Amino acid sequence: MLTSIDQNEITLVRKTALFGGLSADLLTEILHHAVVRSMSRGEVIFVQGDPAIACFVVLEGWVKVYRLTPGGEEAVVAVFTRGQCFAEGATFMQRRYPVSGEAVTDGRLLSVPARELIRKIRQNPEIGIAMLASTSLHLHELVRQIEQLKAHTGVERVAEFLLSLCRSEEGGCCLELPYDKMLIAGRLGMKPESLSRAFARLRDIGVRIDQNMAKIGDVARLRRYLEERRGGADLS
Repeated sequence: MLTSIDQNEITLVRKTALFGGLSADLLTEILHHAVVRSMSRGEVIFVQGDPAIACFVVLEGWVKVYRLTPGGEEAVVAVFTRGQCFAEGATFMQRRYPVSGEAVTDGRLLSVPARELIRKIRQNPEIGIAMLASTSLHLHELVRQIEQLKAHTGVERVAEFLLSLCRSEEGGCCLELPYDKMLIAGRLGMKPESLSRAFARLRDIGVRIDQNMAKIGDVARLRRYLEERRGGADLS
């Protein structure tokens, strides 16, 4: 279902890596051709191999992008939430989507047509520079994910994931896991049973998981635990 974008969401779009560097007038022109669509959990946004006809900004909710292996298994590439862009690289190259996109939760998406975006790039090179910057951020994140998979154990990946969700640096923290454990496992490059074992190992330092809720007794303690396992590396 198509809806209209509100002022708070326009402010959100202005803060994204893709559109944050554009002038107010230029952003207004782009948004004039964009549409806001409601999405339902499990809804397919695009399929791997489809023509890249639009890029997206998550206004509300969570979206996963993934590839299917030759054996039919789902390999999660990334998960995006409010204020994050995705699929701009394929749009910029005017190619096909290299991944599939699916809504993890109910939410709202800003869909920016590729044709209009390319036309604006030709008229205003600053948009192309912004898209390159946004694509570079995604590349940086993929490199970080590869580092996690290669150099960090499963329990370290889980601890870092939980810390990334905490709003405070110390004290206790109770938070809702943003998506189901199957997807968390896929996002962290783990099997579901390995994720369960990692959660169990973190109980000794005050982490409790109950359904979709995580209770962290002491955020600073969890951070120290992770730093010690990584030899004191900076986690900022």
